[in-house]
Amino acid sequence: MPVKEKEKALPEVVREARHPLEKWLRTDRLPHIWCSGCGLGTALSALLYAFENLGWDPDSIAVVSGIGCAGRVAGYLKLDTYHTTHGRAIPFATGLKLAKPDLHVIVFSGDGDLFAIGGNHFIHAARRNMDIAVICVNNFNYGMTGGQLGPTTPVGARTTTSPFGNFEHPFNLVHLAASAGATYVARCTTLDGRRLEKAFVEALSHKGFTFVEVLSPCPTNYGRRNRLGEALDELRYYQEHMIIRHGADPKDADIVPGKPFLVGKFVDIEKPTYLELYQEKVRELGGG
Repeated sequence: MPVKEKEKALPEVVREARHPLEKWLRTDRLPHIWCSGCGLGTALSALLYAFENLGWDPDSIAVVSGIGCAGRVAGYLKLDTYHTTHGRAIPFATGLKLAKPDLHVIVFSGDGDLFAIGGNHFIHAARRNMDIAVICVNNFNYGMTGGQLGPTTPVGARTTTSPFGNFEHPFNLVHLAASAGATYVARCTTLDGRRLEKAFVEALSHKGFTFVEVLSPCPTNYGRRNRLGEALDELRYYQEHMIIRHGADPKDADIVPGKPFLVGKFVDIEKPTYLELYQEKVRELGGG
């Protein structure tokens, strides 16, 4: 029986069934390009559930992404999005926030895009306390372009550009974000979608520069080269090794293969944003 005829044969309630997040997605762009077992789908779902939880109007949101696997998120969302050049998501997001201060501006990108070529932009946006939320899906390598060494690749890990093991010390992203001035800093894994959604809700509703690191499997590249097994094996590894410790010092949150690592909310503080200080100065000088 042809597909269309099969659909007509289904009960009306089934034919009319829709995914609860469908209103946020450009279904014409689906299926997505992500590999089986990749955690990006989980991260995107958690973000959309956070939007639902916050009750935001889609017209009040803009999502900015860079280049890489995570950068493709911009193409799947049915709201204003900006797929920018490599490493430049944060400068584009900064300009957007300055031009449209009432807009909820979110950067959704990967560890290579945000912390290699984009690292300088990250630290200065955090220092200025720009009122944007940055979500970094960290899979420990450049997954889209072949699995090369990245700024978060652990010491000893194998990639296409470190076939004998990495000997460069990686960034501790939550420590870097906190040191640079972020007002909210958290780390989650794609193992726990509900905890991830909660972190997104908190980060998106918190004033100032906020940062959430999302640890995610990359079974096609990083996982295969380091013999970590299938994606479920990587998620099982998270379950066995992660320690939830809210309020921990982020400098203690290094990720070392085979050893326990910290997840949770590390920073949650208030301080004036760049725009607040700017507008205060304008008023002080008699401007509008």
